[in-house]
Amino acid sequence: MSVTANNNLIISVKSTEIEIALLEDMQLVELHKEERNVKFSVGDIYLGRVKRLAPSLNATFVDVGSERDAFLHYLDLGHQFASLNKFVKQTIQTTSPVPLQKFTCEEDIDKYGKIGDVLKPGQQVLVQIAKEPIRNKGPRIASEISIAGRNLVLVPFSNKVSVSQKITSPEERKRLRTLMQSITPANFGVIIRTVAQKQTIEVLDRELKDLLQKWDKVFEKLKATRSPALVFNELDRTIAILRDLLNASFSGIYIDNKKLFQDVKKYIANIAPEKEEIIKYYSGKKPIFQHFNVTRQIKSLFGKTVPLRGGAYLIIEHTEALHAIDVNSGNRTKKWKDQETNAIEVNLMAATEIARQLRLRDIGGLIVIDFIDMQQEENKNQLVKHMRQLMGKNRTRHTILDLSRFGLMEITRQRVRPETLISIGETCPVCKGTGELTPSISLIDTIADKIRYIVEQINPSSLTIVAHPFVVAFIKQGIISLRWKWTFELGCFIKVKEDIAFSYFQYKIFDKTNEEIK
Repeated sequence: MSVTANNNLIISVKSTEIEIALLEDMQLVELHKEERNVKFSVGDIYLGRVKRLAPSLNATFVDVGSERDAFLHYLDLGHQFASLNKFVKQTIQTTSPVPLQKFTCEEDIDKYGKIGDVLKPGQQVLVQIAKEPIRNKGPRIASEISIAGRNLVLVPFSNKVSVSQKITSPEERKRLRTLMQSITPANFGVIIRTVAQKQTIEVLDRELKDLLQKWDKVFEKLKATRSPALVFNELDRTIAILRDLLNASFSGIYIDNKKLFQDVKKYIANIAPEKEEIIKYYSGKKPIFQHFNVTRQIKSLFGKTVPLRGGAYLIIEHTEALHAIDVNSGNRTKKWKDQETNAIEVNLMAATEIARQLRLRDIGGLIVIDFIDMQQEENKNQLVKHMRQLMGKNRTRHTILDLSRFGLMEITRQRVRPETLISIGETCPVCKGTGELTPSISLIDTIADKIRYIVEQINPSSLTIVAHPFVVAFIKQGIISLRWKWTFELGCFIKVKEDIAFSYFQYKIFDKTNEEIK
């Protein structure tokens, strides 16, 4: 299966997680690893209960069912919190609550108020996950509720229609605002996203009705819910990424799972029918990440040291407070060029890779970059301009400061999910990290014993062994290979697949539904 350039999304579905890789011109730029059935995703709406106030922080901690209480700051309550609070009380306590379209809103809360003025311990409050739990911190939440679609974001308890700043045409901005003002019901606001540019009224009206139906489900669930409880589930993470990423530059979305393939195809047919043909089911013999060269890129890009062309490299260090990135020229210095020219060349190349690494690892918080020293102001300005252009592709909110007198660049980048950390070190294939030698000839016996035991216990019709290419080659060699011997002996069809990401002694066994058997 061959692919063209431009943007491709590669989706690998495993029994416990889904991995999503975004390739731009076949270069890996984003990698998302999502546990299946994960809780507390950004966008989920919960009915929580106030546990305790923190007046010194002007915030409160809210029980939403997480292991650690969620954090809610006064500034994240939203101007219309009084209306939201009144609506939640009426919906829960009244047998015939009033829908939001007919609801009488309260005045905005004081922008400089105190948390104790609006919330009390034990009070129920409707909140939305703004940041997922990170390390030892609970979720960060907000009470300014919104429900996102592809073209629009619905904002209950508001009557404002906002247009994305990336839509620059005054005529198009006016058209979209006038259109949405004419069809949006009372007590609902709308944010018009960039992708809505040039969309027809039929498309936007259909999406608005869909978002209103989702809000109605929140309303219905509130009537019969006790806190803490989930009242609205954001889209499946894979679908949500598609919703936010999909644009005209996409040339292929490749999925190795039939059910997810069908779900994605159905979703794309609904939101962008012209793109339905780019959804492809991958059924190749190699693992999908291996086929599209994603595995190799992960191994080379997620280490502490990231190589650049010509011998230059980056060192990426993570501390509790910040990320530090050091740019090194290595042995790249060209003798026929002066030091300043070498420095700007390496720095521009490093900036390109750093912008990619921030997206790839989803690095958030404060990032400090130590570029190679330059003397000329023109070169310093060129580097800062180059970095800002590169980061313009980044959907996450960020701020880039000019170079300091010491050649340091500071970047802040919004963090809403834990950073993507992937260990690229491999256990020694000989000793498995124990320091003791294992006889290689016993590996095949171990695999044979394992599949015999599985056949005896569950009597499957077929099994798939995934292992290192050398092991797979050994199992498949000969006219009557071990694979066929096991098939005939056990009465179970045995398949073997290679995976270059596996160490020599590593293997896994899957059933016909692609669930790993442990």
